[in-house]
Amino acid sequence: MLVDSHCHLDFPDFTETLDDVVSRAHRAGVGHMLTICTHVTRFERVLAVARRFDSVHCTVGIHPHEAGKEPETSAETLMRLAEDPKVVGFGETGLDFFYEHSPRDAQERSFRQHIRAAREAALPVVVHTRDAEAETLRILDEEHAVGAFPGLIHCFSSGPDVAERAVDLGLLISVSGIVTFRKAEALRETIRAVPLESLLVETDAPYLAPVPRRGKRNEPAYTAHTAAVVAEVKGVTPAELAEATTANFFRLFRKATPSVAMGVMAAE
Repeated sequence: MLVDSHCHLDFPDFTETLDDVVSRAHRAGVGHMLTICTHVTRFERVLAVARRFDSVHCTVGIHPHEAGKEPETSAETLMRLAEDPKVVGFGETGLDFFYEHSPRDAQERSFRQHIRAAREAALPVVVHTRDAEAETLRILDEEHAVGAFPGLIHCFSSGPDVAERAVDLGLLISVSGIVTFRKAEALRETIRAVPLESLLVETDAPYLAPVPRRGKRNEPAYTAHTAAVVAEVKGVTPAELAEATTANFFRLFRKATPSVAMGVMAAE
């Protein structure tokens, strides 16, 4: 029983095949999925996907790429939108200085509003960081000094110093298909040192399909490939890795409830 802790099921890549995609996930042992909001102006579309499937929950938020294009959104607005039972967290948010699709100051303002919402609502914030690790850690440290908040760093691809600091702040580390790539040995070494109770697995679908599906459209069923590599890195069985990461997910995303699909898998 695995959970895909980060995917984008509202994206056009899945419009015509979404029922099949979710069914394949279940058959692959992925009993629950978290579909992630990237544009607050498209939140209703994300929420509609979550409402459509018992095994899907969602977040509300603004991706750092969109921080300068979407309406500036307050923590209060984010919290109001998160009152729906299907909404279990905020984001994805954070900083991306690789593409710089939005101004850095807009990214930071948006990031801080998401963190404030996470702190006040006690719901996790989903953090994206690329080529901005020092700045991301600075903001996380400053905001943590104001008050603790739950969250995770998604699609983790940074080094051991970032992982250690994130775990020290109480954040979880979510591992994507990147960990399966041949040249990702440094990432595998970093993940080897992360406590099992601090790990999640994800696809970031439709992006970053793991080996042996690399180069194809990613989908939640492929969480199993990533999980198998993480289990090997951690020196545990796939079943132990699935049990731990699933427990971690539901402990962090406290509003999420296990789906009927997960109950059926457990019975089997």
